[in-house]
Amino acid sequence: MIMRSELLHWCHRQLAVDMFKDYAPNGLQVEGREQIGKIVCAVTASRAAIDFAVAEGADMLLVHHGLFWKSEPAGIVGWKKQRIATLLRHEINLVGYHLPLDAHKEWGNNARLAARLGWQAEAYTGEQDLLVLGRTEQSQTLLEMQQNLHAALGRAPLILADDLQHSVSRLAWCTGGAQSFFQAAVDAGVDAFVTGEVSEAQYHLARETGVAFIAAGHHATERYGVQALAAAIEAEFGIPFVFFDEDNPV
Repeated sequence: MIMRSELLHWCHRQLAVDMFKDYAPNGLQVEGREQIGKIVCAVTASRAAIDFAVAEGADMLLVHHGLFWKSEPAGIVGWKKQRIATLLRHEINLVGYHLPLDAHKEWGNNARLAARLGWQAEAYTGEQDLLVLGRTEQSQTLLEMQQNLHAALGRAPLILADDLQHSVSRLAWCTGGAQSFFQAAVDAGVDAFVTGEVSEAQYHLARETGVAFIAAGHHATERYGVQALAAAIEAEFGIPFVFFDEDNPV
């Protein structure tokens, strides 16, 4: 067991939370019991993840996507009430780290995706340095990259490009919903840009610039950061964790 305050202080410091301007609160979002002996981690604080944490007897649900966002209504009603009521009833702490977990150079979503695919980071740019510029270990075609992503993530990515035999070595990536970074990736002179989601405008930009846009899944590209953070907590404090991997196709 460890006190919640000590664990949160360690995470706050390790993730350099104060360096980020975020549109979600980072750290404790719903207060549960003070002592932490078991953690469930998940990408999103969904009802399914909360129910899993209850079934596991967890003291903390550690997520990347929490329950509170600046763009959402503030009322605790409907589905949000149900999720929070379950957390409170079972005294489960909800802890979320958003942009700090995307950006961390070792445990972050961008870093863990790169490690999984064998990509080498060379520079960081874009808003709060969330866009990574780098290279693949060896030159590969878009078709080969599609196959590698499918094998690594368990999801078939959507590739916007005229020719899947086009060679890729220079790469930019940012996990999750980072389609707005595509122009910055184009400006950086890469062959392809990888993120989680796609919007209508990216189809035209990919065709007109010749830079491939790859949407590999928001959930699929962000499964690994929260697990890396939970594993680091286990190594530091001896608190075991279980990962809940929801079958989210988006």
